[in-house]
Amino acid sequence: MTPLTNRNDAGSDNKKPNRPFSDLSGRNKEAAYIAAALYRSAQQLRVKMEKEVLSAHKLSWTAFSILYDLCEWETLDTRRIAALSGITAATASNVLNTLEKKGLCSRQTNKRDRRLVFVSITDEGRKVIEDLYPDFHQGEIELTACLDKQEQKTLSALLQKIADNFIT
Repeated sequence: MTPLTNRNDAGSDNKKPNRPFSDLSGRNKEAAYIAAALYRSAQQLRVKMEKEVLSAHKLSWTAFSILYDLCEWETLDTRRIAALSGITAATASNVLNTLEKKGLCSRQTNKRDRRLVFVSITDEGRKVIEDLYPDFHQGEIELTACLDKQEQKTLSALLQKIADNFIT
């Protein structure tokens, strides 16, 4: 995926894109542009990491996200895994099936409440994260290479503020 250097670089003939919601009069145009830039940046990062790092370990972005959270938290219940990854419980269950078959995590059902399932990372799962993270981190460095250290700190704080706004 070729990164867009500005809003008008899309398309082969350098025409402005057809924007169905181009009339933003009376609306917060900057909010719309920020959301679009966040979305594009996240998509570009995801594609880059899946292609250059995760595919070598036969992991999707979602599988990596879950495995990374398990590495950080050790054990999580399936509902929390779904919430952290922004996916449904059914999707989390399917991804966990794959990770479990690969020996990267294990599940244990609560004896008192069988609806509650806890998932733990295995030693093999931790090894996969440790093996791929240097390459993944290199991608993070490349993502922010256009920013100096102060800009990185500012952006990090602003993005955290946005993320905190969604915590309920």
